Amino acid sequence: MREYVLVCLVVTVVTFLATPFARWIAVRFDAITPVRGRDVHTVPIPRLGGLAMLAGLVAGLAVASQLPFLSQLFRVEDGQGPKLAGVLVGAVLICALGVIDDLRGLDALTKFAGQMLAGGLMAFSGVQLISLPIDGRTILPQPILVVLTVFIVVATTNAVNFVDGLDGLAAGVVGIAGLTFFIWAYFQPRFDPPNVFSVAALLSAVLVGCCLGFLPHNFFPARLFMGDSGALLLGLLLSAATISFTGDYDPAIAEVSTAVSWWLPIALPVAILLLPVVDILLAFRRRGRNFTRPDAKHLHHKMLRIGHTHRRAVLILYAWSFSIAVGVLSFSYTAVPVATSILAVLLAGSLVLTWGVPRWLDQHRL
Repeated sequence: MREYVLVCLVVTVVTFLATPFARWIAVRFDAITPVRGRDVHTVPIPRLGGLAMLAGLVAGLAVASQLPFLSQLFRVEDGQGPKLAGVLVGAVLICALGVIDDLRGLDALTKFAGQMLAGGLMAFSGVQLISLPIDGRTILPQPILVVLTVFIVVATTNAVNFVDGLDGLAAGVVGIAGLTFFIWAYFQPRFDPPNVFSVAALLSAVLVGCCLGFLPHNFFPARLFMGDSGALLLGLLLSAATISFTGDYDPAIAEVSTAVSWWLPIALPVAILLLPVVDILLAFRRRGRNFTRPDAKHLHHKMLRIGHTHRRAVLILYAWSFSIAVGVLSFSYTAVPVATSILAVLLAGSLVLTWGVPRWLDQHRL
């Protein structure tokens, strides 16, 4: 655990210190987000925050490679080293794609192609689904597993991009997701170091560090946006952590009931990203064939229209992410009735915060 904490701290510090430099680059090369009709910010804000996160990622992996236990994950002979190399190459590629989009603008098809390429590179380096934890372990043909891996990368990167609509929202939601997934990956009942110190747990720790380091610069009022370079990078890291663990998960070793053991590896990643996934589904329904056309009807826009301030809307959406993630995660450590109660209480609390706070404030204004 101490080595993960150290890596997370290194990533946090490097990302935090590199963010002002990323802002300088954004201003220097005119990577500025103007004020548009659908936006909630009132002044132009520089973007390119992904550059700082990429610096944190590189620093974190460099430190991890020198630590006694985590260095085992970088050995080529164990097959883990190529996985991390594939993640790093994919991260550089997708961050570069985001930088180009932040600077010049890219069409949706080009961005999808770049995301698929990054996912393909990770898949062929070994970061791919090995099996699906359904009815025990279901082994699918290799081409299908590669396609599923690429699909997860593309879906996750776009989900994170969708939720990046309020200052600090994406970084906070993804940080909560990364922490939740780290807890789940680290405390699985596996005992030999190559598994206890796993790629999934390492990537989750790095992901949390990227978010923690960037969030002080990005929380309302933001001094720098993460841009596509940051949103796509966070999505790639989250998908890599998910794939690294879920695809190699064996329900037979789980300490929960058989039913929970096979659906939890699928439910937890979905629950972690439930807010952006719901946002995407609503956008599909709303926009139809013009899915790539932006609008001001995302979940975070609706929070503002309910009556929440910018900062309070972000904090309440954090609460929703925390409630869903922790509620679903509790099924891995407690009996189903207890976990169900925990999930229900957390969701009820989030619902009260969402609808009760504006009404309470309105009553007290009168």
